[in-house]
Amino acid sequence: MKTRERRQGVVLVHTGEGKGKSSSAFGMVFRAAGWGMKVCVIQFIKGQWQTGEQKAAERFDNIEWHALGDGFTWNTKNPEQDIKTSREIWEFSKQKMLSGEFDLVLLDEINYCCGYGWIGGREIADFIRNDKPAWLHLVLTGRNAAQEVIEAAHTVTEMTRIKHAFETGIKAEQGVEF
Repeated sequence: MKTRERRQGVVLVHTGEGKGKSSSAFGMVFRAAGWGMKVCVIQFIKGQWQTGEQKAAERFDNIEWHALGDGFTWNTKNPEQDIKTSREIWEFSKQKMLSGEFDLVLLDEINYCCGYGWIGGREIADFIRNDKPAWLHLVLTGRNAAQEVIEAAHTVTEMTRIKHAFETGIKAEQGVEF
């Protein structure tokens, strides 16, 4: 494995209306952990309910997991609280990225926070360009990625929904959706 001094940290954005943004990012989390890299997962939206990915991560000593969001807040009744929580998680995320402790950081569903105006895309892009350690791999997921974040990233993938089981009445299935 390349030393940090020889590594080019890659910034990846997974966005779009289709399924698979977080799932793809978790694949990278486990790939990096498998290579012995130290990984930090920070979830901006999901609350304290457990997922299969989080349960799997508990088997790795080199994955640190933080589910810090207030839960799914699409139809929020308290936007001030959502903004406050998102800002606090963003500050926490910056500390983790700057700590020098991690090789890969996943900011799961941060793009939603930009789409809702809770965190500015320019602020995130400025951090990526000016403060993110050069060797740190960074993955940002969620719909509505800000244009500034897209421009700051090295790789951007847009997931496109063609059809989804939910449209036929199939609810989220354990092991597939969570």
